[in-house]
Amino acid sequence: MNVKGKTALITGASRGIGKAIALEFARQGIKHLLLVARDRQKLADVAQEIEAKGVKVTTLSVDLSQSSAINIAIAQAWRTHRPIHLLVNCAGVAHQAPFLETKLPKVEEEITTNLLGMMTITRLLAKRMARQKEGTIVNVSSLMGKVAAPTMSTYSATKFAIVGFTQALRSELASHNIQVVTLLPTLTDTDMARGLKLFRWVMPMTPEKVAQALVSGLYNNSGEILVGWQSYLATWCQRIFPQLFQRLMKLSAPSM
Repeated sequence: MNVKGKTALITGASRGIGKAIALEFARQGIKHLLLVARDRQKLADVAQEIEAKGVKVTTLSVDLSQSSAINIAIAQAWRTHRPIHLLVNCAGVAHQAPFLETKLPKVEEEITTNLLGMMTITRLLAKRMARQKEGTIVNVSSLMGKVAAPTMSTYSATKFAIVGFTQALRSELASHNIQVVTLLPTLTDTDMARGLKLFRWVMPMTPEKVAQALVSGLYNNSGEILVGWQSYLATWCQRIFPQLFQRLMKLSAPSM
């Protein structure tokens, strides 16, 4: 898929990977961006930066934990701005703690935002894409959707779930001419990651590199896009040497 001349909706677009994807799409000649996030002011700042590049921008201040708000926002967006060719589900939260010390409200927030909110907006847009017989859906998982990380159990669970959901959806929507893609970045230098204790030996990559990898993967019609050599090394080691890799993960985990 070439994003030039297309319309895309990106969640989590006010910062981090979502913002970087929006900016990269603008550089690639996208026609219209619909940016979704909770923070209205940050969305406005991103929109101003992108509009300076000559791209049309619409901002939608929506809390993805509120299904009724998502329904209203997507119905209005589709009615006003259709066709929407591309959905990028990038919104997410991460909390770090040993599972036995995890607080239930934080578990619920991760599951609601990372998984249920993503599924809700995907369902609403996929139905409409199916009627137009065209669309691409990108679900942003993580390397932790392939390799579970100590102290990040709930986050890992949601990211594993995104991988499985995307694989199932890819088969279901193929007959509607809808491509479904998983994006799996390694640790990325974002505001969210800066609030975490990092694993030893892991080198964060930039959001811009993730965005560039996504554009390349879309152009090559990749179903699954692993980002960064660390992602390839980790998944390969877990597959070939699972017990050794588990010991390495234990050694690299931060003390909490």
